Amino acid sequence: MLWHFAANFQRAPDRIALRKGLTQLSASASSSASPSYKRVFDADRARASCVPTGPGKHVVFLTGTGGFVGFHTALALHEAGHGVLGLDNFNDYYETSLKRSRQDILEAKGIYTVEGDLADGELIEELVAFCPFTHVLHLAAQAGVRYAAKNPLAYVHSNLLGFVTLLESVKKMDEMIPVVYASSSSVYGLNTKVPFSEEDRVDQPASLYAATKKSNEMIAHTYYNIYGMSLTGLRFFTVYGPYGRPDMAYFFFTQRILDGTLIEIFQGPEGEEVQRDFTYV
Repeated sequence: MLWHFAANFQRAPDRIALRKGLTQLSASASSSASPSYKRVFDADRARASCVPTGPGKHVVFLTGTGGFVGFHTALALHEAGHGVLGLDNFNDYYETSLKRSRQDILEAKGIYTVEGDLADGELIEELVAFCPFTHVLHLAAQAGVRYAAKNPLAYVHSNLLGFVTLLESVKKMDEMIPVVYASSSSVYGLNTKVPFSEEDRVDQPASLYAATKKSNEMIAHTYYNIYGMSLTGLRFFTVYGPYGRPDMAYFFFTQRILDGTLIEIFQGPEGEEVQRDFTYV
């Protein structure tokens, strides 16, 4: 369930490895465009995870179940009776213990997450053929705006190569299924018109992350135009809630309030106070 509001911040005082010889290499620790991740897969648990609880329910391949939005989405789909199989690489962009805690909660509910790389074409083809999926919900991505300055190739690998790899696997299915993917409000970039609209031009990204998300939208249009693939992009605004990402501003604000330290507030180009939309998940 999602709630939307605008906040005005003012100044104030045991698993089975499918392949041998693969070792996990964190995306944040590598400058390579092709980091390696473990493949961990339990066929019995994965098969059980795909089974819906009643007639007329869907079977969803959900990427990014180790992440914040993917975690809550998997829970909601499962509670509604849909079958869900997850995928995540569990990189250490932020504390992996939080991602593993989400994984443990999901698995206690019977929702299984395959551990692997979205850009691993062989693995993705195997997975989309493993269960009788009716939909793909693609929420996995290398997140964060500032981190791109430190590790830009992580964004190329996950957000571009991973996205195309997934679409290629869907394209090869006997019958292509609908894909819903996460874009971002970051695509509005340097746009100065508010409120934002889906009709706005979004060709002035202000970060590499935004550029990869805009690229996702263009790639999606291409696959629709050439192959007739059904794709829907969701431009999420800043998300927050239980089990949220610890690199988000509201964590910093809360910690500094508890510590009694000052919170640095940024202003617009003419010194005006700024607003930001948040979405509760």
